[in-house]
Amino acid sequence: MNTFNNLVLSRLSNVIAKYSDSNCFCIDERFYTYHEFASIIARIREALTILEKDDLPIGLVNNNDIYTYASIFALWYEGLAYVPLHPMQPKARCMDIIEQVGISLVIDSSQDSRYDKESMVLKPDKLCKDVDFDPLPKDISDEKLTYILFTSGSTGKPKGVQLSRKNIAAFVSAFEKSGIQLIAKDRCLQCFDLTFDVSVQSYLMPLLNGACVYTLPLDCMKYAFAADLIERYELTFAAMAPSMVRFLRPYFLELNMDSLKYCILTAEASNFTLVKDWGQCAKNAQLYDFYGPTEATIYCTYYKLPKDISKTKNRNDILFIGKPMDGIKAIIVNAQEEILTHEIGELCVAGDQLTAGYWKMPEKNEEVFFEKEVEGKSYRFYKTGDLCRFDEDGDIEYIGRIDFQAKVQGYRVELGEIECRIREVVGKDIVALAIKDDGKDDIIVAFVESDSIDFSKVQRHLRENLPSYMIPRKIITLTQFPLNNNGKIDRKQLTAMYNSN
Repeated sequence: MNTFNNLVLSRLSNVIAKYSDSNCFCIDERFYTYHEFASIIARIREALTILEKDDLPIGLVNNNDIYTYASIFALWYEGLAYVPLHPMQPKARCMDIIEQVGISLVIDSSQDSRYDKESMVLKPDKLCKDVDFDPLPKDISDEKLTYILFTSGSTGKPKGVQLSRKNIAAFVSAFEKSGIQLIAKDRCLQCFDLTFDVSVQSYLMPLLNGACVYTLPLDCMKYAFAADLIERYELTFAAMAPSMVRFLRPYFLELNMDSLKYCILTAEASNFTLVKDWGQCAKNAQLYDFYGPTEATIYCTYYKLPKDISKTKNRNDILFIGKPMDGIKAIIVNAQEEILTHEIGELCVAGDQLTAGYWKMPEKNEEVFFEKEVEGKSYRFYKTGDLCRFDEDGDIEYIGRIDFQAKVQGYRVELGEIECRIREVVGKDIVALAIKDDGKDDIIVAFVESDSIDFSKVQRHLRENLPSYMIPRKIITLTQFPLNNNGKIDRKQLTAMYNSN
C-alpha cells in the first residue's frame, strides 16, 4: 500500500538498517552517518513521548544542523506535524504563525531560544541519553498532517498550507516515476530554506534512497556556496532556483559541474537562454523543469529537457512546465471555470497531492478550491493563479502569474513578451513589471541586470517589434536583482525601489 508509513518511514528505517555506516548528511563540513542520524531521532522521539503536549503541530526552528533534520523525522515517526519557523525572520512574523496555529511546544537547537517566554522549548541538541532506534512508526491515519508551511498572503497575514501524510506519500510515489532514480552512492544538494517546500524533496528523496544530503548555511552567499559544494564533493543531484543559476552565469566557463547526473530547475520560471548555457556547463546532467505550488505538495508537473537543448520547448524564452505528474489531473479554465483546450487560461490541478486547504481560512479555501466534473469523474481543483496553455502534445506552456499581467490603455499586455524583446538586444536577465502609476493605471517598468546598456538601441528595437503601449515607461539597470528567502527574484522589492524613486 502507498501509505506514508510504507513509502516514507518504514522505507527510511530499512535504509538506516542497510546503510548504517554510510553518510546521510554533510552539514558545515561535518559528516553524519545514518546510524548517528537514527540515534538522534530516537532521543528526540523519547523526549516527545515524555512531554505533555496537545495534538496541535509543533514549532520547529529551522537551523542548519542535524538536530533540526532529525526532529522532522522524530515528529513524523510519532505521528506529529511541525510548523517551520525561520531563525532569521522577524520574531513578530514567527509569533503570528505560532498564535495562528496555537503552538505550545517549539523545538529549537539555537544556543539561546527566542521563544523561551512564549512557549515550552525542547532543545534537541541537549538530549544525551542513549536510546535505541525504534524502526516502527506510530500507526496514524494518512489524513493527519506532516507540516504546515506559511506563505505570504495578499492581506499581509501569512497563510498556512496544510500538507498531510497522504499528500507526501502521493508526492514520493509520483516523483519516482519522473525518471530521476537516486541511489545510495548519490550526493545531493539541499540549498533551500526549510520554510520552502522544495527543501522537503531535496532532503527526503535522497534519504529514502540511502544517499547523502549536503546542506547550505543559512547566512551564506548561496550560489557561490552551492557551486563550491558541487565541485568539491562532486555532487550528482541538485534542485536549484533559476535565480541561483543566473548568479553563476559569469563563471560557467570556469565551473566544473561534470559530476551532476540530474539537475532540477524549479521555484520560478526558467529562461531558455539561461538553461541552454547551463546545459553546456552541467553537460552530463539530465535537466528538468519542475513546477508546483505549495498547495499541491512541492511539484505537480515536470518537463524533461531533450538532450538536444536547442529543441527545448519555450515561449517568449520561458520553458514549458511539461505534463502532470502521476496522479495529478490538470485543466486550464477561463474566468467562468469552463475548460479550455488550447487557449490561454488559469491552470488548475487536482489529485492526492492537493492540500485539504489553508489553516483556519474558510473564505480563502472557498475562493481557490472548487469541484468540477471532468470526463465523468468529479475532482476537487486548486486554482494556481498561473496562466498557461496546453500545446498539441499535451505539454503545458507557462505564460506567467495572473497577478503579473498588465492592462495598459485597455490592452492586455503579456510581460514575458516584453522581457523577451529586451533580452534579444542586451542578452541579460530582465524583469518587466506592471506598476500602478499614482495608484491608477498600470505602467510598464523593465529592470535589467546589468551595469550599463545601450538604451537607445533597446528603445529602437522595441519600437520596431512592439506596439507603443507595450514599450516600458522606464528601463532601470541593476548590478544584481534582489532575491527573497526562497531564492526567487523579489518583485515586491523591485516595485518598492521604483516607487521610492
